[in-house]
Amino acid sequence: MLILGSGPAGLSAAIYGARAGMAPIVVQGIQPGGQLTTTTDVENYPGFKDVIQGPWLMEQMQAQAEHVGAQMMWDTIVDIDLSQRPFRLVGDGGTVYSCDTLVIATGAQAKWLGLDSEESLKGKGVSACATCDGFFYRGKKVVVIGGGNTAVEEALYLTNHSHDVTLIHRKDHFRAEKILQERLFKHHGIKVLWNKRVERFVGGGDPEGLVGLDLIDTVTGEPSHISTDGGFVAIGHHPATEIFRGHLELDEDSYLKVETGSTRTSIPGVFACGDVMDKVYRQAVTAAGTGCMAALDAERFLAEADFEDVAA
Repeated sequence: MLILGSGPAGLSAAIYGARAGMAPIVVQGIQPGGQLTTTTDVENYPGFKDVIQGPWLMEQMQAQAEHVGAQMMWDTIVDIDLSQRPFRLVGDGGTVYSCDTLVIATGAQAKWLGLDSEESLKGKGVSACATCDGFFYRGKKVVVIGGGNTAVEEALYLTNHSHDVTLIHRKDHFRAEKILQERLFKHHGIKVLWNKRVERFVGGGDPEGLVGLDLIDTVTGEPSHISTDGGFVAIGHHPATEIFRGHLELDEDSYLKVETGSTRTSIPGVFACGDVMDKVYRQAVTAAGTGCMAALDAERFLAEADFEDVAA
């Protein structure tokens, strides 16, 4: 078994794959440990009473995977051939990998605005995941930036924690589905600022973090300022699927398509798990769950396949 990606999905697949005797090799990719390595406080992963650190959690997952027999490779895949088995993949240093089953757990990255001030305040009031970090802003003032489904859903979710939610959008209309817009406009705890672009995230210095946003009106050019305790950038995600385009079926948002209720992709023996196929939940615990599913699906595939055909 070859596993691409070393976040919760990939490492969970490695743990189950190793215990099943499938000799998993994990190609760790450009961000070993996945998105959790850029997350500080993790308070919603089951099994830990106290707040834990994202990088520590991923170190523990990797150590567990290695302990049961998974092999880690510091490499990034740059070329693939899924036209026949064993599948053939090439790393950026020229290393050739072949495998009977392939598990894709390359994840997705949140889209950011690209501001220097945004980068310096990530984890200090600026986030791209309300369901991950909204709990830390109970009773505080928060803003959401965006105009699609993600932004509206994040704003609605944050009303569970805050009575002062502002949605900032650079246009005068949303791209979100009508039913989501209707829910948003009916909610008295959400204000909308139209035609506003974020110019700068304003920090109050350590340990205060984010204290406000400087805005520019996209119609008049007039500057303004809004104070806030938390800023959530919700302009979508980039699934890491470009290398699979033309090889595997992708949906309209470039996520890998899998069969309902499984991790099977459009090619037998290739499985996808975690954020590369999940654009709904995007949580570490759900990624780990689908990683387990991928390993079990791969084990069943090998058990049911004609071994000579698989190895041909």
